[in-house]
This record gives sequence, structure tokens and C-alpha cells, in this order.
Amino acid sequence: MPQMPRTPAGRGYLAIPGPSVMPEAVLSAMHRPAPNIYAGELPEMMPGIVADLKRVARTDGHVAIYIANGHGVWEAALSNVIAPGDTVLVPATGHFGHGWGGMARALGAEAEVIDFGKSSAMDVGRVAEALAADTARRIKAVLAVHVDTSSSALSDISALRAAMDEVGHPALLMADCIASLGCDVFEMDAWGVDVMVAGCQKGLMVPPGMGFVFFNDKAAARRAEMPRVSNYWDWTPRAQPDDFWQYWNGTAPTHHVYGLRAALDMIHGEGIEAVWARHERLARAIWAACDAWSTEGALRMNMAEPKHRSTAVTALRLDPPRATELREWTETHLGLTLGIGLGMAERTDPSWHGYFRLGHMGHVNGHMIMGLLGGIEAGMAALKIPYGAGALAAAAGIIGAVSP
Repeated sequence: MPQMPRTPAGRGYLAIPGPSVMPEAVLSAMHRPAPNIYAGELPEMMPGIVADLKRVARTDGHVAIYIANGHGVWEAALSNVIAPGDTVLVPATGHFGHGWGGMARALGAEAEVIDFGKSSAMDVGRVAEALAADTARRIKAVLAVHVDTSSSALSDISALRAAMDEVGHPALLMADCIASLGCDVFEMDAWGVDVMVAGCQKGLMVPPGMGFVFFNDKAAARRAEMPRVSNYWDWTPRAQPDDFWQYWNGTAPTHHVYGLRAALDMIHGEGIEAVWARHERLARAIWAACDAWSTEGALRMNMAEPKHRSTAVTALRLDPPRATELREWTETHLGLTLGIGLGMAERTDPSWHGYFRLGHMGHVNGHMIMGLLGGIEAGMAALKIPYGAGALAAAAGIIGAVSP
């Protein structure tokens, strides 16, 4: 009789870098009959949701909400400020920087990419040099990914704005915070970001389906100069609606709205600074464990310098095919799903099996992280993957140092 695959008892743990773990409060809020979309609590809650989204983004500007994933809000943001024939500058620190640049090309723009590789931070000096050389001011926007989910690289957006200002270039600064919003520290207004895109399925803890484009008055003025923006992607009626349906250009994603309301209540109940601090502490625990493991064997973090690492996702390397073997073992035996090494190699390349990622974003706490790390160590032990000792104790020391 053929052997059936194992199904671990208990609740599974999706430790991938999005979609993230969904809180019970979000799931409960969404578990309801279809609401009225013309009157009542659903339309009435929208002004508060808009205000609380802007609190998370740290902006007094505007926000447009779309029924879309991250690729959708890439296109939405570009469609409002970049015309065919315009040029954008893309400092890429991984797969998603190249993806945003590719979206710009698909819309008829020219994308000049500065490729910093898959394991290096953005060099803002090189970006400044490219902008300074643009004396004709062809470049209309800089597309920067705050956290590239593929590499776990964290870019210094504040330093990028300072470099742009130093050379006096008028380009818009556009930031992709899809992986970082509600996890890594981000200050839209204080850092001088003109346009920011985010999704609901990572730090905001809601199932995939909604995306957000935040923009300031400088970006709104650029929108007013555009020769054409499609009716659906136009952010103006969404950010300044006269009626509820205009937030969505049609029927609302009703149950997602209830889930988002619950998620925002959780974020602001904890306090955004406390949310940032929690992510930072749990990330340090993961990094301490990885440092201990890496004293023997091949496991390494993709970003060597802690200051260049996101607190929401950690990309790791092993000798192929050990990363794939480890992922398969933890999922089959423990119900623990680790992230694939997205964008680090082609799937047809044997080295693709040497990368994996840990998502530690949104609804996570100390016992979940200790379970994640314990599961990884159990998998390495079972598969006889060499690793150094003391990882769990190192992580526990950081998590256990929290003041009561």
C-alpha cells in the first residue's frame, strides 16, 4: 500500500514573507454576511480607515485604495505620474526593484537600472551621481524598494532623499513599502517621500486583495500635468471621493474592509513605535540564531550587515539542494512553511535549491519565533545539515530580555 504523506497535527505556521499570519481578530471581523454597500457601517467606517492608514504611513498626504496586489499598485502609482517616453531611475537591490522597473517599461517609460546585486545595499552616492549627470532632467522619478522581499535588503530612503536634494534634482521619490509597512521604521513625510505603495497582506495582516498608493501634493501636481490617466487607475477620485463607490471605482472588497479595520485597530492599539520595536527585537533574535548556526556548516544570511537587513524578512543561503530539502522537511513533519528563495536564481538552475527565506512580519511574537527557529534546527538535525550550537539559547536571550 503506498505511503500517504504526513499531515502534522495542530495549526500550521506560514512563515513566508507574505501573505503573513492573519490574526483571529481579522478573520473574525471578515466572517460575516455580505453588507450593504450603499449605506450603513461599511461606508461610514471609510474616513477612519483612511486616517488610520495615513497614521501607519506617517503622512498627512493622500491615499488611494485599490482592489489589487503589489503589482497593481506599482502600475497605479506609475500611471498617475509617469507618461510614455518618460525616464525613471531604478536602484535595484533584488528581484522586486527590477520588477518595478519592468512595470515602468511596460507602460512605455524608459527605466535606467542601477543594479546593486542580490546581496548588497543601495549605494546612494551612485544614485546621486546618476541624477547629477542628468542635466536635461529626463529622469522623472526614482523608484526605490524600501525592503526587497527577495534579498531582505533594507534601503536607506532618508539618505536617498538627502542625496537627491543635495544634487538639486526635481525627480519624484517613489518608495515600495509592500514588505515593510507596519514592520520596518518608515516615515513618509519626514523622509521626503512623494509616492509610496503598499499592500494589505504583509505588515497589515489582511488577506491579499487590497493595495494602497500614498502621495503628497508634489505628486498630485505631477498627476495634474499628465496627458492621460485611465479611469480605473486615476488616484484623484479615490483619494477625494464624493461617494463611497469612488474609493474603489465600483463595488468595494467588502470583507477585506472589515478585516483592515480590525488590523488597524490592533496596530494602533499596540502603537506603531511599539510595533516597530517588536519587529526589531524578534529580527535580532532570528539573526542571533543564524549567526550561531553559521559558525559551522554552510548556512549564511544573505545580507551580511545588520543595518542593511529588514526586520520583516530574512533571506538565507545553504548549499543546494539543502534549502529545498529543509523546507520540504519542516512543512511535511512540522507544518512549518518556510519561504522559497525568490529571485535569487532561475528555477531551472540547481542553485535555486540553495536559498530560502523567513517571514517575520505582522502578527508574530516571541513564542512563534522560538517555534520557527526550533523547527529549523530540528530540520537541520534530522537532515544532518551541519550547524553551530547555541542558536536557540542566543535567540531566547534576546526575546527573554524584554521588560515586563
